[in-house]
Amino acid sequence: MSVQTIDIKKLLENVENTYEAVVVAAKRARQINDELRMELNQRLEPIVTKETEDDTIMNQDKLNLSLDFEKREKPTTQALKEITDGKIEFRYKEDE
Repeated sequence: MSVQTIDIKKLLENVENTYEAVVVAAKRARQINDELRMELNQRLEPIVTKETEDDTIMNQDKLNLSLDFEKREKPTTQALKEITDGKIEFRYKEDE
């Protein structure tokens, strides 16, 4: 798998500075990762609860599911693309 580069100029069109983009991307990547974890657990549940005499079938199902998730785009890359595409809106916390 090759390393994907991010065009910083395009990224900075939607945020004021690089540090802001890093914080927003990190928070969004955590959200994406949590969503993926929930989806993985939901898809693994029927496989784990299924009782079979042949463990190789169950292990193959787990392996196929793992490979499916490994082929997906990484959460950080996905978050950065969402920022460059202008799909993320963010705001600062209000001071009291």
